[in-house]
Amino acid sequence: MTPKYPEHIAIYPGTFDPFTIGHKSIVERGLELFDKIIIAVGINDAKRCYKPTDVRVNHIRAVMADEPRVEVTSYDGLTVDIAKEYGARFILRGVRTVADYEYERNLAYANRKISGIETVLLYTLPELQYISSTMVRDLDRYGYDISQFVPNAENI
Repeated sequence: MTPKYPEHIAIYPGTFDPFTIGHKSIVERGLELFDKIIIAVGINDAKRCYKPTDVRVNHIRAVMADEPRVEVTSYDGLTVDIAKEYGARFILRGVRTVADYEYERNLAYANRKISGIETVLLYTLPELQYISSTMVRDLDRYGYDISQFVPNAENI
């Protein structure tokens, strides 16, 4: 029997440098809305990443290994192009601050205009709002323990 509605697939794009407990929370909550989430680790030449792409991809795969509805890949280019490649009709994004909201809103408008793909924003849980990849990278760079901010931190 053919399903009445197509599978709801979302792309969750980012550099994830590193993938934090805030990112993991967005994925877990997103799975309540979507049948499948593709975590797409972007290769962004404008950003100098702390960890190589393959290390970030493998770390996220290890973190999400027990969730069969999550796939992890890397991509270079526009998010809407990787979304189309995977048949995703949605882009999933997390919002921590007003500045994040403004940025994401404009990106969502542009992505919908060029591709018809909708963006779904999930607000970060209040207890995780202060966690950013930048903060975690800085702590790691200076030798601080990041295990409370990064799932399976020993694997990155």
